[in-house]
This record gives sequence, C-alpha cells and structure tokens, in this order.
Amino acid sequence: MAVARSSPLVAPRAVIVSPSKAAEASLATAAASTACNHAAAEDSNPAGFGFDTSLRLHKTDEFSSVFAFRRVLRGSHFALHYCPNPDGTPRLGLVVAKKLAKRAVQRNLVKRIGRDVFRHARASLPPYDLVLRLSAKLDNVTRRAMRDEMIGLLGRLPRK
Repeated sequence: MAVARSSPLVAPRAVIVSPSKAAEASLATAAASTACNHAAAEDSNPAGFGFDTSLRLHKTDEFSSVFAFRRVLRGSHFALHYCPNPDGTPRLGLVVAKKLAKRAVQRNLVKRIGRDVFRHARASLPPYDLVLRLSAKLDNVTRRAMRDEMIGLLGRLPRK
C-alpha cells in the first residue's frame, strides 16, 4: 500500500472523531470564543488600562489650545502643559522634539513610557487635556528616572 505524502498544496485528510469527542471539542471552542469576546470587551472598557483614541489629543488645534492656556508644571527633563477638559476624562498628547532626542529609538521610548504612565494614572487624574513635552536632552537618564519624573508631574496636577 502506498503512503501519500502531504505537501502544502494538498488539503489535509478529514479526521473522524467519535460523537463524545466532538461534543468536547465544540465545548472547548465555545469556551475559547467566549474568553476572546470577554477579553475584547475588557479592552474597550473605559475603566481598563487601554489607551483608546478618545484618550489622545490628535489635532493641532487641540495641542494649541493646551499650550495657549499657559498652565505648565516643569521637571528637570519634562514639562506638563494642561488645561480643563469639558468631556470629563483626561486626554494625553506627547511632544518629543528631534532637537532634544536625536534618535527615533529614544523618541519612541519617551512616548511609550509617557503613555504607560498615563494609562496607569488615568483613574486618579482630574479631567484635563495634558501635553507631556520633553524639555531637556536625555543624556544618561535611566528609564526609571524618566518614569518617576512623569509620575511626579502627574501627581502635582491641581485637583478640581
């Protein structure tokens, strides 16, 4: 009897499963799809740790209105500009100039840390539009120091 070799172009053979094993398999796939749907619901949950587009500043006008409000908290490497948000939820914008962080890797790192700090502090933040801006070069600054400074600036925001 010749044995057929499988190739990527040949469809796999159908597998015959007993009725009891078929029921177990269908229950397992149903449980997996329920878990996926539950995880997707948690991602869209506003009380979670996501960074949805509704939590970001997108347009130039939004950034300009925050800068025009002229309220700022300064740290050694960052400045946190803020203005009240009528929507009732805090939103974040990030500005990292090429002049201060030459390499894209460094600029992306600053933005990634800023978003992460915001996501974890969002529940305790007052409803402000925030712009976190790099204001000094990051020579020999550790990730931990950047994170601590960002957390400190968010903690200094005035409560309404």
